[in-house]
Amino acid sequence: MEAISLQAYAKINLGLDVLRKREDGYHEVRMIMQSISLADTLVLRKSSEEGIHLRNHDGIENPDVPMDSTNLVYRAIQMLKEEFQITEGIEAVLTKRIPVAAGMAGGSTDAAAALKGMNQLFSLGLSTQELCERGVKLGADIPYCIQGGTALSEGIGEILTPLPKMPDCYILIAKPPINVSTAFVYGNLKANELTKHPDIDGMIQAIHQQDLAGIADRLGNALETVTIPAYPVIADIKKIMVDCGAMQSLMSGSGPTVFGIFSDEKKAQATAEQIREKGLSEQVYVTKSL
Repeated sequence: MEAISLQAYAKINLGLDVLRKREDGYHEVRMIMQSISLADTLVLRKSSEEGIHLRNHDGIENPDVPMDSTNLVYRAIQMLKEEFQITEGIEAVLTKRIPVAAGMAGGSTDAAAALKGMNQLFSLGLSTQELCERGVKLGADIPYCIQGGTALSEGIGEILTPLPKMPDCYILIAKPPINVSTAFVYGNLKANELTKHPDIDGMIQAIHQQDLAGIADRLGNALETVTIPAYPVIADIKKIMVDCGAMQSLMSGSGPTVFGIFSDEKKAQATAEQIREKGLSEQVYVTKSL
């Protein structure tokens, strides 16, 4: 095998609860993670040129996605090259579709694809668990992105319990034209003072029962208590989605992306047009749960 192409799927958080801030500075979480059909594409090729050569597929530089050693794709490739003493050069071509700094694990899912791709390209024989053990060293979301699907995520995000597939539905994604710092959100979260917590156990039960309405009713994100007051446009988008027929709407991750769950594709498409027309977001996508 000389080259491999992989899809790197975005995620949303159906539920995100923060239990406490740990002594090491990390926050302990309980989250329900869900893969959606919106995806980046990563192509890895063996190269006669030494080193790692990472570039955008269109050759246009994006300051928000540096193509250097700070990129998680580069770091994931470098990690396995060093561990397995791979001397061949690697060309990595990334096609970005997932909004950047959006609470959708775009960088993490690209890194997960890089780890999986290197494993296959060089027949390293690493199991999914072994890939996850390496991925968590680069980012807490990477083990989930390696596994994908529907899962309960605990600890700092590295303890994963697979769940049954979410019922088929349409998920409308809208990212307003702002970038939210995850460090800002967690830094301003008063985890020990939260009075309302998402019903994660109820969400798990609804998933097992394949109850889409029950899932929608239990959407909850503790980080909204920080992000929405700082960026009210998130609440504006949530309201439009619900007013236009979403079963429910929520901010994903630390934001600012908002998603809505729809049982009807036409309603989802019409709502997307409304959001664009009102100028609230240009990055609007109708996707599906995976």
